Amino acid sequence: MRQIPAGEGFLTSEARGEVEKEGNVLVIRHIHVTYHLKLNPDKRETAVRVHGFHADYCPVYKSIHTSIDITTELVMEAI
Repeated sequence: MRQIPAGEGFLTSEARGEVEKEGNVLVIRHIHVTYHLKLNPDKRETAVRVHGFHADYCPVYKSIHTSIDITTELVMEAI
C-alpha cells in the first residue's frame, strides 16, 4: 500500500466561495477548494489518482454537490 501522510501539516486546504444575490438572500453558487499536499516525489502519481476520485467519498461533497458547483485542485510540494 502506498500511503501518503496527511497529518501534521502535510495536507492543508483553502476554500473560496462565490455568492450571488437571489432576491434579498446571498446564495453560494460555487466553491473551489485548493489542497496543498507535501509529499515524497515518488508518491505524486498516487496523489493525482486519489484526487481524481476523492469527491466520491467526501461527505461534504456528496451532501451539497447537487446544489452548489464544487471544484478542487491539488498543489503538490516535494519534501
